[in-house]
Amino acid sequence: MGVPEGDTIHRAAARLRPALEGRRLERFEAPRLTGPRPRTGERIDAVEAVGKHLLLRFDGGLTVRTHLRMTGSWHLYRHGEAWRKPRHLLRLLVGVDGWDAVCFSAPVVTSHPTAAEGGASSPVAHLGPDLCTAGAAAPEVVAECVALMDRWCDPDTPVGDVLLDQRCCNGVGNVYRCEVLWAERLHPLVPIGLVPQDLRHRLVATSGRLLRANLGRGDRTTVPGGLAVYGRAGRPCRRCGTAVRSDRAGDAARITYWCPACQPVPSGATLPA
Repeated sequence: MGVPEGDTIHRAAARLRPALEGRRLERFEAPRLTGPRPRTGERIDAVEAVGKHLLLRFDGGLTVRTHLRMTGSWHLYRHGEAWRKPRHLLRLLVGVDGWDAVCFSAPVVTSHPTAAEGGASSPVAHLGPDLCTAGAAAPEVVAECVALMDRWCDPDTPVGDVLLDQRCCNGVGNVYRCEVLWAERLHPLVPIGLVPQDLRHRLVATSGRLLRANLGRGDRTTVPGGLAVYGRAGRPCRRCGTAVRSDRAGDAARITYWCPACQPVPSGATLPA
């Protein structure tokens, strides 16, 4: 599925849900878990994706959360089936009758009281609207994301970093920020203060549209044939034919891909060298 982003987590939740929801916990391994553990025999009430976070809710009152960052992945196996990754990469195993859901290499595995959600102490309280959900297409949700950009981001923050800020738009990762900026013809280092309000709305709307379009797919597709710029350094832009460029850009220093012809530096903008 590629780099874990919001669409990856929603697809993982959709795959795990039929095997786990409503079942009783029979096996639980979490060698690096931060927080209390659910008890054997507890029912798994829900498997939910919130942006890049996957939540397993147990009827004993705990929620177990994983964040895959750049390295983690969720697998689902029939009980006793050979794993496709080595056991030393195990970070969480949730076993029920007939199934083992196994999370490998996730740097974040925590638990918290489910009752804490909705309050300031919730580990997902800081997140903005989840753009992978159907309701995120509503104009009021898009407007909320744009308002959160003003709330959380300094005007000098590069627009590429703003799209990665989960407090504004929850679910966008490096792949989608590159694809969205290409779609909207915007250079990734343009300060958000120079981006007009109508273009900010389009950035959010396009982000959500591309994320939701990939929820039921294996390989990500944002344009006919695959991706527009991500991972295509030196290859021709699918719109104009100019060679795609790549570099580490913004405060996050993520490898960023863009077309220098379709996404020029706007007049009057001063970008870092």
